[in-house]
Amino acid sequence: MTAEREVWREALGVVLATSAYGVSFGALAVASGLDVWQTCVLSLLMFTGGSQFAFVGVFAAGGVAALPSAIASAVLLGVRNVAYGMRMSPIVGTTAGRRVLAAHFTIDESTAVAVSQSDPRLRRVGFWVTGIGIFLGWNATTLIGALVGDVLGDPKTWGLDAAAAAAFLALLWPRLKQRQAVAVGIAAAVVAAALTPALMPGLPVLVAAGVAILVGWFDWLGRDADPAAPQPEVIR
Repeated sequence: MTAEREVWREALGVVLATSAYGVSFGALAVASGLDVWQTCVLSLLMFTGGSQFAFVGVFAAGGVAALPSAIASAVLLGVRNVAYGMRMSPIVGTTAGRRVLAAHFTIDESTAVAVSQSDPRLRRVGFWVTGIGIFLGWNATTLIGALVGDVLGDPKTWGLDAAAAAAFLALLWPRLKQRQAVAVGIAAAVVAAALTPALMPGLPVLVAAGVAILVGWFDWLGRDADPAAPQPEVIR
């Protein structure tokens, strides 16, 4: 019982932290040209923070003309959830109904809390509490942000125009632990910055993503130069 209580505590802590910046998304979405209902529907149906910020950011920069790029950017960032779904499939339940339902709640945070548990039952608890909790909290704060953002006006006055970039950096920073990840981040940033003046909004991000694909495909900088360097332990 104590172990389950700890999982609940961990999951709810993640729920509160993640739901909080849904306010920023709601305000940014409204400032970008979406109305309150469109913003809320986006959170209800898309429900993956990175993709939502990407969509709104590209849409704000280019308007309706950039809509294809906005959709492509959101889809590209959402592809990672497919890998999460494969990992979560044996955890969330054996019935088709549970797996279909779980697909909507399979995000970074619910996956992270689930896989951090050692017991299968606790993994299920962590997944469902985190996923459903963030879904409810994120949509509630999206509505609040959309309503408040409509009153506040220009988000630059309050610094909310930097919220999307700050959210991306917060997600990216903990992953920069290996030289390959650092190299990918620097190279992608340089490519995106260089192409921004020449291409329509959204396309520089997609081209920069190709850098990560190439680096991962050829595994550049993925191995230590020193063959005697200690290798990570393989968990079976």
